[in-house]
Amino acid sequence: MKLLIVGGYGTFGGRIVQLLENEPRLTMIVAGRSLPKAESWCARRGAVTARLLPAAFDRDGNLGAQLALLRPDTLVDASGPFQAYGEGRYRLIEACLGLGINYLDLADGSGFVAGVQDFDEAAKQAGLYVLSGVSSFPVLTAAVVRRLSSGMARVDAITGGIAPSPYAGVGENVIRAIAGYAGQPVALRRNGGAATAHPLTEQMHYTIAPPGRLPLRRTLFSLVDVPDLHGLEELWPRAKTIWMGAGPVPEILHRGLIGLAWLVRVGLVRSLSPLASLMHWATNRLRWGEHRGGMFVEVAGIGAAGAPLKRSWHLLAEGDDGPLIPSMAVEALVRKALDGQLPPPGARAAVRDLELSDYEALFADKTIHFGFRDDSGADANKPLYAMLLGCAWQGLPDEIRDMHEHTKTAEGRASVERGPNIIGRLAAWLVGFPQANADIPVGVRFDACNGQEIWTRTFGGHEFSSRQFAGRGRFERLLCERFGPLTFAMALVAEPGKLSLFLRGWTLLGLPLPMWFCPRSTSFETVEDGRFRFHVEISHPLTGLIVRYRGWLTPAGSQASSAIVPPASAPSSRQP
Repeated sequence: MKLLIVGGYGTFGGRIVQLLENEPRLTMIVAGRSLPKAESWCARRGAVTARLLPAAFDRDGNLGAQLALLRPDTLVDASGPFQAYGEGRYRLIEACLGLGINYLDLADGSGFVAGVQDFDEAAKQAGLYVLSGVSSFPVLTAAVVRRLSSGMARVDAITGGIAPSPYAGVGENVIRAIAGYAGQPVALRRNGGAATAHPLTEQMHYTIAPPGRLPLRRTLFSLVDVPDLHGLEELWPRAKTIWMGAGPVPEILHRGLIGLAWLVRVGLVRSLSPLASLMHWATNRLRWGEHRGGMFVEVAGIGAAGAPLKRSWHLLAEGDDGPLIPSMAVEALVRKALDGQLPPPGARAAVRDLELSDYEALFADKTIHFGFRDDSGADANKPLYAMLLGCAWQGLPDEIRDMHEHTKTAEGRASVERGPNIIGRLAAWLVGFPQANADIPVGVRFDACNGQEIWTRTFGGHEFSSRQFAGRGRFERLLCERFGPLTFAMALVAEPGKLSLFLRGWTLLGLPLPMWFCPRSTSFETVEDGRFRFHVEISHPLTGLIVRYRGWLTPAGSQASSAIVPPASAPSSRQP
């Protein structure tokens, strides 16, 4: 296949090249207005399996002559911004149909994608496929909704969002598109009827948390104008509400953009388009935080038995793999075409042309993790840890699951170390941590009630307790543990043979405290020699080690615990 990528050295086009450059059956024409830039891009890719050809291509020029010279089998328009193409915005599609060239684009404008349907009859007569919106919005979202809605008698609401890493690198055309529609009226589906909304002036918070993975921090999402607003309505016409958002970080820049969008909405500013260059500069230079991104899709509806259902899909991408996801729909379609699985002829939004399994095959060799959650309330009666871990719970060793699910009391032995710093010792005393001891009997009792667990730990004759519960609001999807006035929010991360707890926030009397001042914690549960083992280490940059205790536990009354000297008082919970 000869693939012409218009905008091939740009942000999305370049990532398409990166994803497909290992394909020996492919010749990719990397094209744009600047031939030197195209040549430089191809040279930088080094030795690749696919054949890369730089070319000059001006979408505002004589398209027929340029396409006749290059003679591609398939063209990918990865340039944009599609919202700004103006009166002749479909000239490239018309030229491709006239010359027998298949067409794909990464359009993110709902109006542009919806209009491609007008070329359906011409594409079918020519035996060509013309697919628009070939990106995460709406191709991946549609595939996920199909999976989530399986078995539902009715889909009532579809909500989704993308939270890119601050280091993802955003192209200028993307920023120009956002600046063009920010605060402008757009049509969408809401509460069962047609409605008008204004992108970037509506917000929601959401925590992207694939089961058993370290979640993204709770993210602010703003409504965006994407093809899903209309494309998903055609697939699920009974859906009462469809809402899609983006959650760029740092949040302070996001909130600044929200304020500017409101100026457009109330009529004080006509458009943010004149600020596009400044917005692009700020987005790609003023960035900090974790180099991680994610995506979520949530579907609410009615099950076959008439009960309400709510399910969600969560995706987490580490490092540089996240920015590749919007270009993976093109990768998947090209690879399938090379294998003889061509999309059916016709012109349409590409919401039916890929399934989630097509994406999952591409995620497999990257640091991209995903999972499903049932938010219908069916997990409310499960043990606390099982509820928070979702489908990752079953992957833990039996000894860890038994300790959290069935054991009422446990006993074993532990060692305790205390730091030498006087402030650290005072902190340990205030919380109630035990004194140092190289070998001490330990007991744990936990009492579960109303979705909470009280863990009472006994080290020798010393007892201290805490209350654990599922976080809400800013601590959604996290395990919260309260010691007196302090509450610590932790992520449960399932690793091979191990359950780790990572601190993600803390409060004093309910007031959030800065993480730079938070104690550091290394806590995990594992299994050795058939025994449940625990390790808890708490320190602080100002004091060093505060306490470290580690050891093993077995359910009280088991054969392994019969030789243990019993603690002085009743044992207490699941992990000390």
